[in-house]
Amino acid sequence: MTLCTPDRTTNRPRVQRPHSPPERPRRFRIAGADLSASVAVFLIALPLSLGIALATGAPLQSGLVAAAVGGLVAGRFGGSPLQVSGPAAGLTVVTAELIQLYGWRTTCAITVLAGLAQLGLSALRVARSALAVSPAIVHGMLAGIGVTIALAQLHIVLGGTPQSSAVDNVMGLPSQLARIHPAALGISALTVVGLLGWPRLPGRAGQLARKVPAALVAVTGATAVAAVAGLAVPRVDLPSWSSHALPGLPEGPVLGIAAGVLTITLVTSVQSLLSAVAVDKLVAARADGGRGVPRSRLDRELAGQGAANLVSGALGGLPVAGVAVRSVANVSAGAVSRASTMLHGLWIVLAALLLVPVLDLIPLPALAALVMVVGIQMVSITRIRTVTRHREVVVYAVTLTGVVLIGILEGVALGIAVAIAVALHRLTRTRITREERDGRQLLHVRGQLTFLAVPRLSRALHQLPHGSDVVVELDGSFMDHAAYETLSDWTAGHLAHGGTVETTGPSGVRIAEPMPTAPSAAAHGCCRPWTPWHNHQCGGEQPASPPDAESDETGETPPTTGLKLASGIGKFQRNTAPLVRDELARLAREGQRPSQLFLTCADSRLVTSMITSSGPGDLFTVRNVGNLVPLPGEESGDDSVAAAIEYAVEVLRVESITVCGHSGCGAMQALLNGRPDDPPSPLRRWLRHGTPSLERMASRRHAWARISGRLPADAVEQLCLTNVVQQLEHLRAYESVARRLAEGTLTLHGMYFHVGEAQAYLLSGTDEVHSYDDVFTQVMPTEPLETARAS
Repeated sequence: MTLCTPDRTTNRPRVQRPHSPPERPRRFRIAGADLSASVAVFLIALPLSLGIALATGAPLQSGLVAAAVGGLVAGRFGGSPLQVSGPAAGLTVVTAELIQLYGWRTTCAITVLAGLAQLGLSALRVARSALAVSPAIVHGMLAGIGVTIALAQLHIVLGGTPQSSAVDNVMGLPSQLARIHPAALGISALTVVGLLGWPRLPGRAGQLARKVPAALVAVTGATAVAAVAGLAVPRVDLPSWSSHALPGLPEGPVLGIAAGVLTITLVTSVQSLLSAVAVDKLVAARADGGRGVPRSRLDRELAGQGAANLVSGALGGLPVAGVAVRSVANVSAGAVSRASTMLHGLWIVLAALLLVPVLDLIPLPALAALVMVVGIQMVSITRIRTVTRHREVVVYAVTLTGVVLIGILEGVALGIAVAIAVALHRLTRTRITREERDGRQLLHVRGQLTFLAVPRLSRALHQLPHGSDVVVELDGSFMDHAAYETLSDWTAGHLAHGGTVETTGPSGVRIAEPMPTAPSAAAHGCCRPWTPWHNHQCGGEQPASPPDAESDETGETPPTTGLKLASGIGKFQRNTAPLVRDELARLAREGQRPSQLFLTCADSRLVTSMITSSGPGDLFTVRNVGNLVPLPGEESGDDSVAAAIEYAVEVLRVESITVCGHSGCGAMQALLNGRPDDPPSPLRRWLRHGTPSLERMASRRHAWARISGRLPADAVEQLCLTNVVQQLEHLRAYESVARRLAEGTLTLHGMYFHVGEAQAYLLSGTDEVHSYDDVFTQVMPTEPLETARAS
């Protein structure tokens, strides 16, 4: 007799003899990918840590201490296995100001207190609340810090000394330009050229050379030139570890110390948590789909960052945070566990103990140039385009300006205030217009109806003549209680004076019984346009089972699916049929004339008419598992999709074809999880038409599909997006489609619908040249679905 226990690595049964001794625990093993990734990250972190310490005015050894602690402590206890922590450029301005105000020993004590604060926040499990901060504020803060860093380091690049603030650095720049130090400028220029030119080396040799980090190459090259030429430039001077400064008791005003603790806590926490989320997306987008790498646990990550700051401050190191540049390098190098992060910290320790004579050869202008370039890169053009697309550029600009001119906390506070003002402004942007048409009063309401719009709504309603026929058109996604009561009370009064009121949606479709005060509303008072439709029964009119339902042999009541179906049909005949009968009669006389072929998945959650705001006769819809378009000649006896395409293009003469994928697609999950040895079945034979999508996602010749400027959340979403692009290419292989495209009488569109967020995305591209850039752009609520395109 044998027992079968699951094997954690293969999910297959593992035979184990009964009463056998327990298995020995596996020895700690380091994957080869983690070892190589740790070396790559170490080579990037070493010069950056020294450069950031130089920029803050702290002892240079403090940068190495923070890098080592970030790797060993945050890497071991953090909740994001592949995130690399250490001294971050985003903390440079804060740390430099604290050192100038209170000295280095007090700054170390502030770092310790900030670590304790992070541990407390982690215990309260508030990590995810940090993600509620608008990305425009975060990016504006980082850009402002980058500008401040670049201005300060520019003085060192020119051979001078930076001032205490960004404004002073700008004011002192003309005099600094008048006394440039040629040797320092030459070494800095050489470093910048190496940083920017190394990643652009062409050819196969360049591809191999780019495996060495550009930062290491630039600093090493500048160091070699300075040593060989004997240039008189200041160099790194690492003092003996025996004289390394440790923290002391905080000395200074209590409010100032508290403000410093709060600033470091907020900046390190927000930056680390946002970086952890970004790392999850990068891992999911890898060719292996991040298999075996757990997603980040944000509260644990916050605790790990707190422990790292506590230890770093206690050992005389800089504040620690999750660093995007090193984390991206770690993920790109193929790291699979937290061992890579911890090993990089170990290499930092060994370098700090054994390579001091080599580090002392590095010119300070080279490190300043390195940090200056990093600061400039923090002002990301991509992020500016993203916030501009989402109409938050004002929030970004105010935060950036506030950080540069006033300070980080003040700049972030200004950004939050402006973000709130922008949100309130959007809520108040409700357009209310009135017109008279065919003897009826039409009141158009565009935008959200909140209490802020109630005065204008009330004024417009009371200007309508008593006893008139009124149509109120509501074109918005939200109505709060104050607006609802205003409209409800006015409706009751208008009906009492002999008038009529009809409420319609944005497309002119009547909303039945919109107000509880309408005379006919009592019968169906619970049926509102916003009532959830899932198995909805109105007013308890249909019991779960009829009173005389007999039980079966098991004593259970028979299923009521048929009763629910009959009840739904009855509601249609009673409520909906009278409203659509005239339109359906017209369609019956004239025949179907759809404007587009809509090819989408058979998933029951995808309601095509709802997400496209279309009605009867608008769409010629084809649904199948996975919204697949088999290539011509590969249907293997299943011509249903090909027949539908031919009929829509040749007979119905549709003007466009849309391929619509969606989130959480079961077909795409089955494709990802399928194995060659799976037994054949009708579903497996059908899903083989999705194999080109799998190959496209794994191919390096095609860029990863992106969704509204970000990488997909996981491999399933990546495949869902890629599948839409691939099926559009399959459509072009059909002769009828290719001919209509050449004539310019047909267009193709890709669409992705996120079910959980109720958000539609359109594939941006240029139909005229038959190319796509694999970027799905969010359809904003103010844009028509048909015309929303990427810039």
